[in-house]
Amino acid sequence: MAPDRSTSQASRAKWRIWWSGITSATAELTWSPVASLRARFERWWQARLPASDSVTLTQRTVYILPTRAGWMLALTLLVLLLASINYQLNLGYLLTFLLAGCSLVAMHVSHANLRGITMSLIAPDPVFAGARAVFDIQLLNPSQRTRPALALAIQGSQQWVYTDLAPLSQARVQLACLPGQRGLHPLPTVRAQTLFPLGSFCVWTLWRPASQLLVYPLPETQPPPLPGGSSETGHGPTRTAPHHHGEPDSIRPYRRGDPLKNILWKQVAKTGALVSRDSVAAQQHDLWLSRPLTGLAHPEQQLNRLCAWVLRADQLGLRYGLRLNGQDIGPDHGPQHLQRCLRALALA
Repeated sequence: MAPDRSTSQASRAKWRIWWSGITSATAELTWSPVASLRARFERWWQARLPASDSVTLTQRTVYILPTRAGWMLALTLLVLLLASINYQLNLGYLLTFLLAGCSLVAMHVSHANLRGITMSLIAPDPVFAGARAVFDIQLLNPSQRTRPALALAIQGSQQWVYTDLAPLSQARVQLACLPGQRGLHPLPTVRAQTLFPLGSFCVWTLWRPASQLLVYPLPETQPPPLPGGSSETGHGPTRTAPHHHGEPDSIRPYRRGDPLKNILWKQVAKTGALVSRDSVAAQQHDLWLSRPLTGLAHPEQQLNRLCAWVLRADQLGLRYGLRLNGQDIGPDHGPQHLQRCLRALALA
């Protein structure tokens, strides 16, 4: 009985695999052309948009279409008009043209609610791969009227951020996106819209920022300890002499970039001069980091480990350098040096 049972289970598994393949192929045949046409249209549409970090919405860049509620209102007005003509209802004529007039006024107010606003991008900070990138958009209302119910979102998403603009005022809106792998990425297209006042018309615009987002490699979660340094060729460990310059072994004058935890505050209170503790971590040896020292074969994994090492060396306050693709970043420490190394890793 055991062989029969295993045979029946194998046949059922084959049947499920065959049926899943048929359904997936049918889905591709059904949805693939529509998705392809839509993607093509979006690429063509976005190619027409000039990239700029600041844009003022004018009549040429603001679009308007009826919403689903607007189409239902138009159908209702058509039914009312036909009924009024058929039954010669004067009050029906009055109601029909009154609602139609209100709709035309709402269309004008809705379009004017978005037209004339200036949107400016505040450049986003670099992020690590896999993290959400948050960037700010400054909205400026130069007119004397209020701009209520403004909504902004990344094109293609439904995560809307709403705000109101008072007369002659500014507002800041934060949007977030999830970038891809490391490197320089263009910021996604932003969609701004409003349904004010009746929701019967949707007024929108598309804006393509010119700035780019820098994405650092994803640091390795559990990297090995820092290497002991590297030789000039980048293949063997070496150490240079500690930077004492004649001061005592445990105390030395403060140098720019020293961690605050290494400052001897009691000594500062007595003498008034900034001095730092020259501990084992502070007795800086020039540490060189390079791809061969990672011991990994995959290029992206090498960059991930180097990124983790750079962050660790900066946390310890070490002087470290980076050799990457023929580019040498000399040993140094501090926030600016960290940014230079992370940027080199992101663009490697």
